[in-house]
Amino acid sequence: MNIGVLVLEGPYQHQAADSAYYFVQAALKRGHTISGIFLYTDGVNNANGYIKPPGERNIAERFSELAGQGIAVVACTACARFRGFRRDTLSENVKLGGLGALADYIRASDRFVTFGD
Repeated sequence: MNIGVLVLEGPYQHQAADSAYYFVQAALKRGHTISGIFLYTDGVNNANGYIKPPGERNIAERFSELAGQGIAVVACTACARFRGFRRDTLSENVKLGGLGALADYIRASDRFVTFGD
């Protein structure tokens, strides 16, 4: 099954980013493919490479890791601009893109899952 993912919440305030990451990991282990992960509204903050929390729970690194495995992880360009992002702010492997990428993930997916409000 091909699954698309939308993340609407930022890191460290809600469980959405963690849940999305673990969902994708579980889906991959069961043999599913991920059409893409789209970070939208406050979800773009999950791609902020400058956030360096103490300990092992670095959410930006988690999404970078997924992108490094060949999964498309795209942060909404407009949402990122409204939140002060620049291209060098993004964590490694994560790209900026528009709503066309989101539409492509939805179109390519058998199922589409949203994390956040």
